[in-house]
Amino acid sequence: MSQKNNAVTRHVLENGLTVLLKEVHTAPLISWWVLYRVGSRNEHTGQTGVSHWVEHMMFKGTEKYPAGVLDRLIERHGGLWNAQTSFDYTAYFETLPAEHAHLALEIEADRMTGALFLPEEVESERTVIISERQGSENSPTFWLSEEVRAAAFRVHPYHHAILGDMVDLRHMTRDDLYNHYRTYYAPNNAIAVAVGDFESAQMLAEIEALYGAIPSAPPPPPVTREEPPQYGERTVRVEREGNAHYIYVAYRAPRATDPDWFKLAVADSVLAGASAPGSNGVGNRTSRLYRALVETELATSVGGGLYPSIDPYLYGILITVRDGRTPQEVQSAFDAEIERFAESLTQAEVDKAKKQARALFAYGTENATNQAFWLAFTENVQSYRWYEEYVERLQAVTLDDVRKAARRYLRRSQRTVGWFIPTSEGGQA
Repeated sequence: MSQKNNAVTRHVLENGLTVLLKEVHTAPLISWWVLYRVGSRNEHTGQTGVSHWVEHMMFKGTEKYPAGVLDRLIERHGGLWNAQTSFDYTAYFETLPAEHAHLALEIEADRMTGALFLPEEVESERTVIISERQGSENSPTFWLSEEVRAAAFRVHPYHHAILGDMVDLRHMTRDDLYNHYRTYYAPNNAIAVAVGDFESAQMLAEIEALYGAIPSAPPPPPVTREEPPQYGERTVRVEREGNAHYIYVAYRAPRATDPDWFKLAVADSVLAGASAPGSNGVGNRTSRLYRALVETELATSVGGGLYPSIDPYLYGILITVRDGRTPQEVQSAFDAEIERFAESLTQAEVDKAKKQARALFAYGTENATNQAFWLAFTENVQSYRWYEEYVERLQAVTLDDVRKAARRYLRRSQRTVGWFIPTSEGGQA
């Protein structure tokens, strides 16, 4: 079956593979993504980090393309390839000159079923995975965000870091990894997206030829561990080596399919600075929290983030406390700003936030690679229309909408607050 909406066409092959095609003829390039509906959200205790580790193993070769062959081949063709694992997905992509599009399609079709998971490669990659976790542990904000997330989620698997717990990384087996691969890496659990310089009919025929014969698999186990309601503020305190105090405040936030998500996104833009899918944000010097915390010399930086997630997640705000100031006084100033936010919000602030987000969205999704990613990402969350209708839905948000969302979500009873205290000063805070 096929479905058209503007420049995007949607197709589902008989084996269940969802295909999105978007022709963009401004440059002779193509970006090809295959996103699997599996991430840390699908993991259970004892196998945390398995999705990320499997991602690494997908670059360790197949019988057709032994390890290292594709790195050289893609480089020779002037392309790039990579992958990423998140809470809700694992995705792989190649961006290449359009004349080599077939290679990108062939690579992902081959490793959808042909990844080897050689025991010696698994053990070699264990060292790499553990080192990656240890590298992240050098950052105080990693420890803080991990502890806050663990406190915020008691039941839902968002509780775990994408990198996994160290104990699981040390004890996971080759069979654990391979079984995960065979459970989730199947066409009926995948979304394939092509954006670039091609003719859709020809591209669809190539996809059918390469992927159509790959058998579907039994539906993977659903995620059923819904997080129960939170009744009261939760607090955590992390005391480790570091050079600064940090505060991380995480409010319960709606899933991306909830209409309130866009309302809270506008609130975030006013509070912490404009952001949009595909962008890195802009300078937030005019944001509420920057003026309240940085300009008053209580903090050196403040930033917010709202993730478009499949299940309800968190709206997080990270603050770096200025030397000579205490977390207590920064927290007090932050709380005062949040408490006055809904009632003091103006139409001008809402209009500015929407205008900035609209511009950022345009800049952040103008290249083929980013467009293909966001089509795949949002099809996984709900539908690629979420991406295509982003600006329209943002523009529909009213001042009253933002005020209601702030009153509903920015409540002390619905947040987890974490403080990072450098151990050398642990007794002073």
